[in-house]
Amino acid sequence: MFAVLSDALALILPVDCAGCGAPDSALCETCADLLAAPRPLRHVLASGLVVHAAFDFADRPARALRALKEEGRTSLVKPFAAALAAAARAGFPDAGTLFVPMPTSAAAFRRRGHRVVEAILDRSGLPTLTVLRRIRSTRDQRELGRVERTRNVAGSLLARRRLDGRRVVVVDDVVTTGASVSEAARALREAGAEVMGVACVAHTRRSGLIRDTDLNPG
Repeated sequence: MFAVLSDALALILPVDCAGCGAPDSALCETCADLLAAPRPLRHVLASGLVVHAAFDFADRPARALRALKEEGRTSLVKPFAAALAAAARAGFPDAGTLFVPMPTSAAAFRRRGHRVVEAILDRSGLPTLTVLRRIRSTRDQRELGRVERTRNVAGSLLARRRLDGRRVVVVDDVVTTGASVSEAARALREAGAEVMGVACVAHTRRSGLIRDTDLNPG
């Protein structure tokens, strides 16, 4: 159905596929099928946080996610929300777990005009707790190396209220070095929450990234 609607839109406003660049379809059938069948990954960050991702941040999923984030192609929220939900529910099946979105910076919102993580999580059907806020500005993480990223975000987030005893999972669109989600985990723990890990749409390929067979049996 999503591919049909995308093709109909293309008749009015011709676009290329967000995943592969094929003409006259916002998302071609091949890319739509790929996004509808994530193969979740599990990775442990240096901070000890376990990350469950729907995709590698590479190839078609990466191009489609960039199209959503930087080109405003918000029709992609729906398939990415379904993929996030699949990875999150497989990685964090315990009832009562709440999913906390990384807050969008003011600079990113001005640049994009929409809040990517919040939009994806809102459509995922996962129980959401929007509780983190930024208490100081930071530089664009894309400009920085691993050590600089950690220093850049240190102490930049705060939970709006106490979360004593609540089990939470940090949610982001893309996890690279893990500096931002680790800062989020720190803020949540300081508020009394038990941080179970991280769920994201995609994780960059790095040494030690493993495909978790428990998440995709068979």
